Amino acid sequence: MVRGKFKSKPTGRRLFSTPEEMVAGTSARPRSFRKEVEEDVRKEEESDQEYDDDSEEETEKRKGTEGLIEVHNPNLVKPKNVKAKDVNFEQTNELSRREREEIEKQKAHERYMKLQEQGKTEQAKKDLERLAMIRQQRAEAAKKREEEKAAKEQKKADSRK
Repeated sequence: MVRGKFKSKPTGRRLFSTPEEMVAGTSARPRSFRKEVEEDVRKEEESDQEYDDDSEEETEKRKGTEGLIEVHNPNLVKPKNVKAKDVNFEQTNELSRREREEIEKQKAHERYMKLQEQGKTEQAKKDLERLAMIRQQRAEAAKKREEEKAAKEQKKADSRK
């Protein structure tokens, strides 16, 4: 008996059968599956004939495994190629709701900042009042210091005499 962390037998291996094996019937799948595969192959051949007509119009070079695996992803957005002669310059692209809201938000902010600079908003008025009060207090403090300085100099001058 083996003790330890790892198993002695490789138990996790899977064997997958190829489509050719399934069609030929040599795979380990049940026989009913083979009938379904044959029906699918016939349907694919019919759809390929219809698709060949469309594929002449759209020839795309696929990357990686895209050519091997047919994926039907509803969320996948294919790039729309528009020919130069089919371009309509009068048609404007409609913006999404988020984009419209973002643009409106930016415009509103710009308007507010313009009014803020002119001092027409409530916040600007409060700021200007606060600024005027601070300037007045600083002017009073400077005046008081000048008076104290003058009084100190006067006192020094009197003590020297």
